[in-house]
Amino acid sequence: MEERPRKTSGRLSEEAFFRCAAVVLPYLTPAELASVSQTCKALHQISQLVTSRRISDASRGFENLPIPFLNPITSDSQPYSSFLYTPTQILRLGPDSRQPWGYDGDARLRGEHSPADPFLFLVSGSTGCGCESDCGDGCPCLDSGGLSLTRECGPSCECDSACGNRATQLGLSVKLKIVKDEKKGWGLFADQLIPCGQFICEYAGELLSTEEARQRQDTYDKLKPNGHLTPALLVVKEHLPSGNACMRINIDATRAGNVARFINHSCEGGNLDTKIVRSSGALLPRVCFFSSRDIPKDEELTFSYGDVRVKLDGRPCFCGSDRCAGILPSEHT
Repeated sequence: MEERPRKTSGRLSEEAFFRCAAVVLPYLTPAELASVSQTCKALHQISQLVTSRRISDASRGFENLPIPFLNPITSDSQPYSSFLYTPTQILRLGPDSRQPWGYDGDARLRGEHSPADPFLFLVSGSTGCGCESDCGDGCPCLDSGGLSLTRECGPSCECDSACGNRATQLGLSVKLKIVKDEKKGWGLFADQLIPCGQFICEYAGELLSTEEARQRQDTYDKLKPNGHLTPALLVVKEHLPSGNACMRINIDATRAGNVARFINHSCEGGNLDTKIVRSSGALLPRVCFFSSRDIPKDEELTFSYGDVRVKLDGRPCFCGSDRCAGILPSEHT
């Protein structure tokens, strides 16, 4: 009679250990996870399960569809790329920020899979459209005011998320996959036929001031020789009809971003159009990608990083196009 409680206690202790490990291990970096995996058989099994879940979905459940990693390079032991996932713009992260990745269901299990709010800052007192259902040609939100951008309904409008003029606010709607190439590294590929004009994703990441962006770029340039860092700092300027820059958007997806951080450059322009999207009632515009033509399954998604190359010793370009310049575009941040 006295031994039975001890057996029950031991069994409960083992169950508690597994539950605790299943919660803690998804917070570990790949290096930490590999180290823990060597300690005992049980942790090795849980580590393998966490790794398998990470490979199956880069988005951690934050997107409508899973985005798997595929690494066909047999000599490469890296099964996935580690970063913090955000489907929209975010403010600057702290140095010790972590995000669990490898739960059963990830964001859905944590109750975080409500549609992400794409608007970081709102304009107080802004008035949007009064359309009660799907907005038509007469919707005032469609007036770009002479700017070369796309206008959508937003938080100050009466219409709901079912409105057809909110295409970029509903998250991922096409199947994608992240595939590794020996020269280019990870790249984003179509996992289905994507029709021309289809919204793909926005460029998500840390929203930086111009000074912060320049400081980050200086840091990335210094770290470049070690080959362990792939910067994903995007600078976009919104122009007035006169051609003068009126707003500069600095988005850094190096530490935190979404699948757009894997879109590689093409010297021929690629198969994606980059558009600045403004939504009624939102202070900041967003950078979004749309297919510029029909894209067959298994084709890589690419766009042009620009035409300026101020660094003659810049990173090599492996886009493979007939117009390849040999080095990736670069300009003064």
